[in-house]
Amino acid sequence: MASATEQNVHPITRRPIERNPGMPYTSELVEQVRVNRSAVERRAATIGKRRSIKKSHQAAWLLKAVSCIDLTTLAGDDTDGKVRRLCEKARRPIRKDILEGLGVADLGLTTGAVCVYHNFIETAVRALEGTGIPVAAVSTGFPAGQIPHELKLAQVRASVKAGAEEIDIVISRSKVLTGDWEGLYREVSDFREACGDAHMKAILATGELATLRNVAKASWVCMMAGSDFIKTSTGKESVNATLPFSLVMVRAIRDFYDLTGHYVGYKPAGGISKAKESLDYLVLIKEELGRAWLSPQLFRFGASSLLADIERQLEHFLTGSYSADYRHPVG
Repeated sequence: MASATEQNVHPITRRPIERNPGMPYTSELVEQVRVNRSAVERRAATIGKRRSIKKSHQAAWLLKAVSCIDLTTLAGDDTDGKVRRLCEKARRPIRKDILEGLGVADLGLTTGAVCVYHNFIETAVRALEGTGIPVAAVSTGFPAGQIPHELKLAQVRASVKAGAEEIDIVISRSKVLTGDWEGLYREVSDFREACGDAHMKAILATGELATLRNVAKASWVCMMAGSDFIKTSTGKESVNATLPFSLVMVRAIRDFYDLTGHYVGYKPAGGISKAKESLDYLVLIKEELGRAWLSPQLFRFGASSLLADIERQLEHFLTGSYSADYRHPVG
């Protein structure tokens, strides 16, 4: 397993990945954001059709997808036992016999992180001790964010103190819908400060932001405020991650990098449950951001059931037949 120092070194560039320090709020940058909806939708519609990934190449891409999963449980019936089982799956996400059949048993494959509610942070930290797998916690009144600002900051600080290395915050959608971009910047800046050394993922709840332009503007404001990742959704909205939302967000990331030289990661979340869908998102990242972003340091899936389908597809690659879902439990 990689050491903490190695985890902060990009596996392709072999250079340290410095955290996004943010930048002063610049209204001109926000107001000049434009999105051509029809062009975005046409481009998004081609992503799954431009490349045909088959056989061993598909297996390799699916293993990459596994390494980028934030294995997640955010349910009202979560228990310590359920979280411990999820952590065990994060440590060994693919059955040993499948890895041996693929010739990658020595790969040391794990998921990118485990994501839980605050109450289960300590359980997850203990279960993952010594693995190098970070614990992520949702915060700031997840999923709606409809609590006072000071309570949001207190939640963030409490989760960091409990051992979370990553904090998934939710923005106030009302600030986007009313055009209070500077207010959103101050809010996210406060969250970033409260996170301290923990990495912060800003959840935009794209399905509730009304327009693609709002999604692009919110992406820019969160990156200006120092977000380490921008994330589509909580998984609780009626519309979660989609390829058009993702295209808008990753292009904002690309433009922000071109302007500042700072890496910001991307996390689509909610509704991604099939292996084929994960390939579409990996292709999107490869084509729009390049290989440098194809690593857990800069790309994650927020998912729970996706891992089971990937494992099932990998077994199909080896055996030529599909097995029953119960052979691929998650948690």
